[in-house]
Amino acid sequence: MTRPYAAAALVAAALALTACSADSEETAAPAVRTKPVLEAGQPNPMIAQGVVIANGAALYKTSGIGPIVTNKAAREGSPEFYIDTTQFTGGVLPPGVTVTEAQGMAVLSRIKENLEAQGLALDNVTTMRVFLDNAPGADRADYAGWNRAYRQYFANTNLDSGDTELVPLGTAVPAAPVVRNAARPTRFALEVASLPVAGWLVEVEVDAV
Repeated sequence: MTRPYAAAALVAAALALTACSADSEETAAPAVRTKPVLEAGQPNPMIAQGVVIANGAALYKTSGIGPIVTNKAAREGSPEFYIDTTQFTGGVLPPGVTVTEAQGMAVLSRIKENLEAQGLALDNVTTMRVFLDNAPGADRADYAGWNRAYRQYFANTNLDSGDTELVPLGTAVPAAPVVRNAARPTRFALEVASLPVAGWLVEVEVDAV
């Protein structure tokens, strides 16, 4: 091969490699922005032990969100005042459903709307902070009711099979959750002496990536 032909061949190879590289970059899957760290051996853990967030990921943080007034038939400022009547017709709770559970579902529905307004979804949530007040006459916060509400919107798929996990509403037979969502954020839930709005039993803030 003469020198000019050899040079041309090298240039053509370089261009081909550059084109292949560009094509591979364009077709490469988007970088993983988050990775939950889950306890081994659990097919349906409730929360993550931690979440790794990639450098450069965009982070969105909500304020504390509580339920809004929809049940105007109830006494103003009472916990029942904040039962979502679109979820529970007439503000009437099915057997075993607690007011904390109902408020928790109302709050998570509002968080869903908040995220969607920013082009995000519940499965973008990486961290959740939950503040619970005890219902009137109760000695402590209703963690069981809150956890049932949480499972209606989060952590309700089986990691081994990919199937949707059925979730109880109160004491009813477990059924399909309100939102199918595999996300398991890091989370804490704690009881506080009071929340800023009279009648609130649940306030939640989240981080989403």
